[in-house]
Amino acid sequence: MTPPATTDDSRREDAGRSPLTIVIGADTFAPHVNGAARFAERLAAGLVARGHSVHVMAPSATHRRHGVFTEVIEGEPMTMHRLPSWRWYPHDWLTFVFPWMSKHHARRVLDSVKPDVVHIQSHIIIGRGLTREARKRGIPIIATNHVMAENVVDFTTLPHALNNVLVKLAWADAKRTFGMTRAVTTPTRKAADFLEATIDITGVLPVSCGIDASNYTPDLTPRESNRIIFVGRLTTEKHIDVLLRAMQKLDASFEATLDVVGDGDQRRALETLARELGLESRVIFHGRTDETELRSLLTRASVFAIASIAELQSIATMEAMASGLPIVAANAVALPHLVHHGDNGYLFEPGNADEMAARLTDVLTAAPEERMRMQQASLKGVEIHDINRTLDTFEALYRGEPLPG
Repeated sequence: MTPPATTDDSRREDAGRSPLTIVIGADTFAPHVNGAARFAERLAAGLVARGHSVHVMAPSATHRRHGVFTEVIEGEPMTMHRLPSWRWYPHDWLTFVFPWMSKHHARRVLDSVKPDVVHIQSHIIIGRGLTREARKRGIPIIATNHVMAENVVDFTTLPHALNNVLVKLAWADAKRTFGMTRAVTTPTRKAADFLEATIDITGVLPVSCGIDASNYTPDLTPRESNRIIFVGRLTTEKHIDVLLRAMQKLDASFEATLDVVGDGDQRRALETLARELGLESRVIFHGRTDETELRSLLTRASVFAIASIAELQSIATMEAMASGLPIVAANAVALPHLVHHGDNGYLFEPGNADEMAARLTDVLTAAPEERMRMQQASLKGVEIHDINRTLDTFEALYRGEPLPG
């Protein structure tokens, strides 16, 4: 496949055309911290930078502060429609819009903005209402799926049997919603295959979330210490407990440390586990950091490690690749799309702490030339995930034009 054009000339050519008015519907958006929110933020900011008028419908951070605001996201001003939202208390920070109000909010925004296209980031609440109301008005709809419904059940507080019913109902509703759209995308081919098999649809397009690799600083010099890093939400499906157990199994002579960057409902339990494993002096829980500190930690690290079993792409892994890090990842869902075993790192059997420790050992004991080869492979592998390619693709979908490349 020929890569889509991403030159400055091609972007200037698009900028010379009539700008679009785009409504993005996102059930999770800043200040929420997760991959889906970060993608929506970068997408919206990238579209604004290209001259489009972008309106984002998203939950309010608190119930009291809702309305229409101009907010600066990723350095770009955009119109935010903050919908009245409520805290979901089983989760540590999530806010949500009442489902029965989603169509009401969608009608109000669509009739006011009159967009050329609607792009929903999930089929759950805001996207569900937007899709149905946009369809009534003949507005084209693009849908991106970041959701594995099974991930939501950790926070329902329902019995297991009822969770199974909830998952089936959620996927059935997803099929109805996606059936109303012009196109459905998801971050990787494996994620597209998963969605097609789960809800029996066809034609799902893999479109990378994309990152701006120029924001990250690779350091290809040998490391003086062994620093392992994980970045992401501290939730059950990330299996950070497996990483901690793998840390305990590493040869003590490595004097390896682990930086855990992120926050979540499992943080206290993970801190307790680290103490029980005798790792309190070797594991640093940084919590949420700003972008500058995150990028510095990635630059100084020796290897990025992720044991998650529920990644539809993993922006954090792409950021680590853009920082020139070898990757040790679970062989699950979309992570093998980013990590090629023996090339830019290693894969291990999900949940197997012994194998994860062995693969971390492979990286930490690699000869300097072998380590540099893995680093360069990460840098090369992330090139196809350039954010400009992603923006080119979505602009073509919005306009109903052939996709670049």
